[in-house]
Amino acid sequence: MTIASVPLPARQRKDPKGTRQAVLLAAFDEIHRHGFQAASVANILQATGLTKGALYHHFANKQALGYAVLDELIAPMVVHRWMAPLQVESADPITALIDAISEAGAGMTEDDLALGCPLNNLAQEMSPVDEGFRVRINALFAQWRDVISAALGRAKGRGQVRQDVDESASAAFLVAALEGCVGMAKNARSREVLEQCGQGVLAYLNSLRPSERGQQH
Repeated sequence: MTIASVPLPARQRKDPKGTRQAVLLAAFDEIHRHGFQAASVANILQATGLTKGALYHHFANKQALGYAVLDELIAPMVVHRWMAPLQVESADPITALIDAISEAGAGMTEDDLALGCPLNNLAQEMSPVDEGFRVRINALFAQWRDVISAALGRAKGRGQVRQDVDESASAAFLVAALEGCVGMAKNARSREVLEQCGQGVLAYLNSLRPSERGQQH
């Protein structure tokens, strides 16, 4: 059962915050499955049990709803999954990223594999046609790169990363590689493609370690 297939309980209809959150969750599921432009407001209303007037009480239009899904659901998921583990001052960023990749891969269902990354999906679909989406997505990708770059920089001082590593270039490559792996696996509908690409990313991460640490890992 998907998030959007769960009717909104009557008690939540009297709770503005609960109603708003239910709309966001239903919209996320609809957008993830069909893309933003093809997403159906009627399906979101059916999933939540709301009227169109009630939905537009919380969101001025479909575009505003899409922005809110990106800002309030997708961005926090990216922060939690990929950035938060690297923002611990004492963390080894290479190990933290390897753990995050392994956890993400292990938790990916066949549905997740078929639908792909919600952030990358929106980037591909909406950045060329909507400036509001483009600016928001660009800012999130920039934040993600900055967090990785800062973590790699700190790790240099602790001897966890080779001194010749360009942390900004490595961060840009890692974000692109992670999104690319999921995109290729989505297109191929193949977990094997995902795992092969993931192994390449892990090998690259281990190559950032000083040689003696790389041999021990």
